[in-house]
Amino acid sequence: MTSPAPATGLLDRLRGAIDVLYREAIKFGVIGALAFVIDMGSFNLLRHTVLDTRPTTAVIVSASLATAFAWIGNRMWTFRHRRNRPAHHEAALFAGTNGVALLIQAGAVAFTNYVLGFDSLAADNIAKVVAIGLGTLFRFWAYRRFVFAGEPIDVDQSPMADRAHHDRA
Repeated sequence: MTSPAPATGLLDRLRGAIDVLYREAIKFGVIGALAFVIDMGSFNLLRHTVLDTRPTTAVIVSASLATAFAWIGNRMWTFRHRRNRPAHHEAALFAGTNGVALLIQAGAVAFTNYVLGFDSLAADNIAKVVAIGLGTLFRFWAYRRFVFAGEPIDVDQSPMADRAHHDRA
């Protein structure tokens, strides 16, 4: 009886890792797209109503709403197979990661308004979209690296198998 070649095992592990990354990226994108709609929709609503002269405050409020949605979506769906710490630790790391992304957004809108003098809603939206793109790249990296950093587990395992997996780790 012969065992599989070491290269075959390595290739299988590489395929598995790429498959996990692909599935996470797709799910992250879906949650991100929905959070984007929440963020941009609430930002524009606020800028047209109660925060019409306070664009940076509108960014903070809208991004906070989107972040709350993203926390639930990413924890319960995108990265549900990566559990390695208590929820409150993940939440704190998630909040910190999104705090950095929020600073990127608020900084971009503040820069266009107060440094460049572009204070139109269109300029705010352009700055916000660019900053959301940069923040999204940062968040995906940080979520996988720090927030939901556990090794992927088989999501089809029973709760007892999950517990046994964590006990071995």
